[in-house]
Amino acid sequence: MGDSAGLSLPDSVIAVYHGAELLFLVLGGLPTAALLPAGWAARTRTAATALRTE
Repeated sequence: MGDSAGLSLPDSVIAVYHGAELLFLVLGGLPTAALLPAGWAARTRTAATALRTE
């Protein structure tokens, strides 16, 4: 976005994490992003009612 606006941003602003750190963030975030919302939604009363009516 900085390039499209004609700005030259330093590398310290763009490259905040190194490759190994990104790997750990992705591996830690996947279970949270995939499992927690699905488990919460399955326990809600609205989801159970909707599934019974289909």
